[in-house]
Amino acid sequence: MVRAVGITRIGGPEVLQAIDRPVRRPEAGEVRIQVRAAAVNPADLGMRTRGGRDLPPPWVPGMEAAGLVDAVGTGVERLSVGQRVMAVVNPYRVEGGAQIEQLVVPAGSVVPIPSGIALKQAATLPMNGLTARLGLEMLGLVEGETLAVSGGAGQLASFLIPLAKQHRLRVIADAKPDDVDLVRSFGADEVVERSDDFGAAVRAVAPLGADGVYDTAVLHDGAFGAVRDGGVIVDVSGWAPSSTERGITVKQEFVFHAFERTDWLGELSRLASQDRFRLRVAREIGPADAGEAHRLLDAGGLRGRPVVVF
Repeated sequence: MVRAVGITRIGGPEVLQAIDRPVRRPEAGEVRIQVRAAAVNPADLGMRTRGGRDLPPPWVPGMEAAGLVDAVGTGVERLSVGQRVMAVVNPYRVEGGAQIEQLVVPAGSVVPIPSGIALKQAATLPMNGLTARLGLEMLGLVEGETLAVSGGAGQLASFLIPLAKQHRLRVIADAKPDDVDLVRSFGADEVVERSDDFGAAVRAVAPLGADGVYDTAVLHDGAFGAVRDGGVIVDVSGWAPSSTERGITVKQEFVFHAFERTDWLGELSRLASQDRFRLRVAREIGPADAGEAHRLLDAGGLRGRPVVVF
């Protein structure tokens, strides 16, 4: 039995508590990780407020973690016991998610992390990094085209913008005045003021509209004005409009589809070792105080992610 964060029932942050859960040895193609840090993300709030689908409570949240390989299953040759690694996991499974002392996951969802990166920082990278990487592939933009990013100061945007620059895209992102320098540090070519009219702000510097919009701020149809005729919007909330305008395509992104993209995880690790990302830890919290992490996220405006440390 190991310690984990448990969501005991649907409700507010008070329903989270430290619990004990059984852990098993890894089977073929799996590894077990001694988790040192697991990030807390908005997706965890969804599990708390909507439940664990068809799974009985308590539910263990968390989609990304970092720690040391504790055991490997048969057929796993790329990873070895004692390696420092980061991993991504689907929490909607019987064993639950990443916020647990020992985590068993498919080896394809695990990659080594560079020695210069702290485990608590690495825990903030894999899920949001994969989300950014998958969204860029869905947008299908080519070198020289323009990407507009809503919510430019947020955690997802902090990975998306550097990746977009790796693909030689022109990046326009919005930010509040206090966050302009931060968003520029991510690599944005132009930073426009955050307002109630994202489209007007983007068109002030791209009159025809951007070729694609990555809507990290979940503006939904409020993002239409920022994209050109025939352009593409990627939505991370699962929103599907009943209709669009001007030939715009809206694509729904589900990061679970990329959880065993080992090549992308390796790319994220390499870029992190080159200081391409800002790995921001907003607060370190023990498993018994995980409700505080949810309160921080509920309040909004957090820069970085709370991290549950074991």
